[in-house]
Amino acid sequence: MASQEPVTGAQIIAEALVAQDVKYMFGIVGIPVIEVAVAAQVAGIKYVGMRNEQAACYAASAVGYLTGRPAACLVVSGPGLIHALGGMANSNMNCWPVIVLGGSSDANQETMGAFQEFPQVETCRLYSKFSARPNCLEAIPSVVEKAVRTSMYGRPGACYIDIPGDFVNKMIDRSALRFPECCLPRPIGLADSSEIQKAVAELKNAQNPLIIVGKGAAFSHAEDSIRRLVDECGLPFLPTPMGKGVVPDNHPFCVAAARSSALLNADVILLLGARLNWILHFGLPPRFRPDVKIIQVDICAEELGNNVKPVASLLGDVNAVTQQLLEQLQKLSWKYPPNTGWWNSLRKKIKANEENSKQLASGTSVPMNYYTVFRYVKEALPNDCIIVSEGANTMDIGRTVLQNFYPRHRLDAGTFGTMGVGLGFAIAAAMVVKYEAPGKRVVCVEGDSAFGFSGMEVETICRYNLPIIIIVVNNNGIYNGFDEESWANMLEAGDPASIAPPVSLKPNARYEQVMMAFGGKGYFVHTPAELQQALNSSFSDKNVPSLINVMIDPQSDRKTQEFPWLTRSNL
Repeated sequence: MASQEPVTGAQIIAEALVAQDVKYMFGIVGIPVIEVAVAAQVAGIKYVGMRNEQAACYAASAVGYLTGRPAACLVVSGPGLIHALGGMANSNMNCWPVIVLGGSSDANQETMGAFQEFPQVETCRLYSKFSARPNCLEAIPSVVEKAVRTSMYGRPGACYIDIPGDFVNKMIDRSALRFPECCLPRPIGLADSSEIQKAVAELKNAQNPLIIVGKGAAFSHAEDSIRRLVDECGLPFLPTPMGKGVVPDNHPFCVAAARSSALLNADVILLLGARLNWILHFGLPPRFRPDVKIIQVDICAEELGNNVKPVASLLGDVNAVTQQLLEQLQKLSWKYPPNTGWWNSLRKKIKANEENSKQLASGTSVPMNYYTVFRYVKEALPNDCIIVSEGANTMDIGRTVLQNFYPRHRLDAGTFGTMGVGLGFAIAAAMVVKYEAPGKRVVCVEGDSAFGFSGMEVETICRYNLPIIIIVVNNNGIYNGFDEESWANMLEAGDPASIAPPVSLKPNARYEQVMMAFGGKGYFVHTPAELQQALNSSFSDKNVPSLINVMIDPQSDRKTQEFPWLTRSNL
């Protein structure tokens, strides 16, 4: 006999999420969603209360990338939901699954000017794959199932569920509910066999082949098949920023240190789960050869042919399609020769660039430059740590210096180039590590400007005792700033609002004291010796979060690049 037990809307939401294997929730509570967070905890979901809705949504989306299943982001109505839109947009751009739950005005007050009334369902349609408002309590489980399924299937992304305020405490008998079974993992699609044959023929005939590994390959868990493809076929590969680690960065066939040359001179490129957007200069000259041939592997049919028409369009799951390619190449016993002019030119460029970076990092002058800081950070990082990074030069230089050896172990500003993601991503990674991979470390390396976007989340880190190590590479500004003496002289000259460059920030800001205010450890670092000591101390204590505030030369910059990340050059 069906149970006559009364249940609230909050309980239904929580139980529906659990039924769909949602394990984590991040948010900021208030009227009308406080009870939803409490019910989620009672149902077994791990709830993390954040200090800003954007950071909460960034965290929830990062869990989706790291685990393959979405987390939930819980926010209040009106402004709370609006603040979360940044995280939803970032999730959609990155193709990461996330579920956003937004409280809203009571159903019977719609159009009356209710508290924080806002067209939330309509607004979220611009930033999500699915946006819906259940019309009754009985509909909640099916709406939650559809949102979770939609967030993962096809190209992953954000989904929104609107929660009328009067639904939260409204009650019905449990007998009136039907909870759909947990949706299955996303379907695995295979590419058309004729397109596979085209791709194999192009690879065999290539003079200068190149594999580009994107974060779509990481999300697909394609690391084993891509590693075999690289090893067995002897192909050079280039990871995108979050494709790092799908094949280890220290693999002898990794050509990341010769990125510009590899892109410019490759004649056939196998694109695995990456898009020809701004990060890859749209696949167009002058960054690529005009006659480059693209073999494109993507889960999304609409992505095939964007900016450059591929010679082979392989629609399907990256892991499955890579296995298809590998099977055909194995039948032919084909391997790219190891001593071609292409390989020789790449190795020469790699060696030159690595020597250049090594020389920049070898300096002992104070204040330090970026490369010196990253030299010591690199030496301290465990191979299996999750690296979170954001900032302009901090992130860009970190991409080239800090190595990843495992997939899904790097999180940064991503496709949308979003600043402010760092601490939310780090909190998400720390939660996943805590419950699913104990012992790993999470290290967040970011610029001082980037830290300012979500700096108060250090209180969240300390409140939940997440042993995250934050390294703020502090140049007193956005891109660059002033030293303390120059700043003081400028202030004497007039009003800073009239004369201070817009990129400048307050010199020698003591960000580490923010961490210390909440019980974490803080270090103010000027010299290489102080940096090494702070790193050793932070990594030795696995139970306390820490922040290392590293002062560098305000005018420090990256080494001259053949091509910057942005297609529009500032050189």
